[in-house]
Amino acid sequence: MTTEHQMPEGLEGLGEMLVEMDPRMAAGMVAGMLQASGCPDPDFDAVELTRLVTGQDPRLSETPLTEEQAARLARLAALRFERRPLQYIEGKWGFLDFEVQVGEGVLIPRQDSEAICLKAIDLLKGQAAPAVLDLCAGSGCLGLAVKSRCPAARVTAVEKSAEALPWLQKNAAEALPGFDAAHPALNVQQGDVFQWNKGQAEGQFDLILANPPYLTAEEMRTLQPEVEFEPAMALDGGEDGLDFYRHIAKAYRPLTKPGGWLVMEFGWQQWEPVKALLEAAGWQDVQRILDAEGRDRGAAARNG
Repeated sequence: MTTEHQMPEGLEGLGEMLVEMDPRMAAGMVAGMLQASGCPDPDFDAVELTRLVTGQDPRLSETPLTEEQAARLARLAALRFERRPLQYIEGKWGFLDFEVQVGEGVLIPRQDSEAICLKAIDLLKGQAAPAVLDLCAGSGCLGLAVKSRCPAARVTAVEKSAEALPWLQKNAAEALPGFDAAHPALNVQQGDVFQWNKGQAEGQFDLILANPPYLTAEEMRTLQPEVEFEPAMALDGGEDGLDFYRHIAKAYRPLTKPGGWLVMEFGWQQWEPVKALLEAAGWQDVQRILDAEGRDRGAAARNG
């Protein structure tokens, strides 16, 4: 991606300026530079980048930056100045009580999605070895969160993107020692959600979990600079943002056991249309899921 922002005057010498600087002062200098680029939270970003370089919270350290640290901080700050996501720069990001590895080609986990996971985990309580399907798995954060809280669960994670799949595999291997792609407890598959259901045995899953692309065509035209670095495949939900929901609601209900559940994330303005799609497809007991800020963020629906 080519940024429209001009690098601030003197950036080329930023590394030299940071050498032997107190970490707090260095973070402050970086924050000022990031603010000039329009970063939404430059102070937080600057602290995180400095922490990444030094291994310590810069607000609690007085050890001056070495030449190597200063040069690295300048390089990372330049990336963030271009509005490259902080999560990609760090290479990992927290989700619930664990971290997943992320980078270009895979959707960044959001805190909003944690509410979806917690609902799924709650629905699985009391089941001995539930079978769970994670659609549009991306980094694997949803399915792996369920697996971490329900260790006996057998999770199948399906992801279409060849760029995202390695991140899913890395995170699965981190979560499950001895992991391989066909591991019975954590089965990673490359597949298209619109095709994967064909030929699958009916009634095999206790719960289907999904965070499909849900941005509308209009929203895709007005993305924040950071989001433009993320894969369009993981964002674009079609003209009205509901292409994936129409298919999943109809095509994946037969794969769910009687009494089993479908839990899906969606955009905060999509509760009513998604609820209507689920009910039209025969799902019952459709429930709304709110995120930490009290906004509509997902739905849970029971199969019969």
